[in-house]
Amino acid sequence: MGKLFVVPTPVGNLGDMTFRAIRVLKEADLILAEDTRTSGILLKHFEIKNSMISHHKFNEHKTVEGIVNRLKAGETIALISDAGTPGISDPGFLVVRECVRNGIEVQCLPGATAFVPALVSSGLPNDRFCFEGFLPQKKGRMTRLLSLQEESRTMIFYESPYRLVKTLTQFAEYFGGERQVSVCREISKIHEESVRGTLTEVIAHFTANEPRGEIVIILSGKED
Repeated sequence: MGKLFVVPTPVGNLGDMTFRAIRVLKEADLILAEDTRTSGILLKHFEIKNSMISHHKFNEHKTVEGIVNRLKAGETIALISDAGTPGISDPGFLVVRECVRNGIEVQCLPGATAFVPALVSSGLPNDRFCFEGFLPQKKGRMTRLLSLQEESRTMIFYESPYRLVKTLTQFAEYFGGERQVSVCREISKIHEESVRGTLTEVIAHFTANEPRGEIVIILSGKED
């Protein structure tokens, strides 16, 4: 049996890549990449020249069987996404699940995940939290927001800059404009920024200042 390595990659600064991640990628027989063009830049930077194929949400159902067969044949395969840890709002779950079902060893390296630095730097309680990732864009969105109205833990969401103000406005409608929030963008990049305050205040900020980059929203839970 081979082994599947789940390898986190930097969410911004390439200096966040670990020595172990570089070694695993150099030693793997095959690298599964969400976008080979994006990952190609990373691999070239670290002089990693291994074979690489696409593995993303549009083809993972079709490719997973072949990947499992290669692992059964003894190959070592590394899974990466465009940024962060595969499986966290990125492809990865399906192939990991099939490996587990087939008795193939899976090892996930510690490494970059956008929500951890956003949560820790938010100033909001981080002893208990729930990760919601991307909200449904249409069907099920209102139901999800309703289900979170009584949530007392700090909540974590991912969002695109184009939908940020709309999402924050909906949060104000469902949770109240005085609810505390921290919006962290461009984590570990040159223009990293955290905007903290009430939902009303943060909505006003991003209405006046167009948001850019990858965004993590940290929303305080309902107070008892």
